[in-house]
Amino acid sequence: MMPTCPSRWAENGSGATVPHSTLSGMGIARFATADDVEEIVRLRQVMLEEWFDCPDDGWKEGTAVILKRRLGEAEPTMAVTVVDAPGTPGALASCAAGVISERLPSPHNPTGLAGWVFNVSTDPAWRRRGFSRACMEALLEWFDDRGIRSVDLHASSQGEGLYRQLGFQPPAEPAMRRKSP
Repeated sequence: MMPTCPSRWAENGSGATVPHSTLSGMGIARFATADDVEEIVRLRQVMLEEWFDCPDDGWKEGTAVILKRRLGEAEPTMAVTVVDAPGTPGALASCAAGVISERLPSPHNPTGLAGWVFNVSTDPAWRRRGFSRACMEALLEWFDDRGIRSVDLHASSQGEGLYRQLGFQPPAEPAMRRKSP
C-alpha cells in the first residue's frame, strides 16, 4: 500500500507518507486508509450529486465494502489519495482514486498496464485551494512509481483545466461505451 520509491516520498510529520511534490503545496496529500472510507464515500456523493439525483439504493455500502477491501491489499492496484480538512479532525477536504488495469501489451505500452483516475472530488467548502491538485499529483506519482505510462480519466468542466496542466489531453481515437439494457 505504501510507495516503494523512498527517494520520492517523505514523512509529513504526522506519520503519513506523501510524495515530496505535495509537501510544499497548499494541501498535503496522503494515502487513504480504512479510517477514511466514510469520508471518501461522502465526497463521492458530493461529486455525483453535481451531475444527477443521487439516492442511496445501496451504492454507498457497496462503495465502502470495495474501498475497505482494496485499500487493505498487500499489492494494491487501487490507491486513493486524500487531503485532510484543515482544522476538522476526521474530515477530508478532497480525494482522488485510481486503479491499475492489465491489458495486452503493445508497442506503445509494453507492460500492458494502464491507469484510470476517478472520484476526484473536493468538498465545496474547500475548493480552489489546491487540494485536488495535491491529490492528483500524489496519485500520478503512485502510477509513475509503478511504471504506468498511460493514465485516463473523464474530465468534468470544472476539472478540465487542472487535468490539462497535469499533462492530460483528449485521446486521438474516439471513445465509445456500451451499456446493457
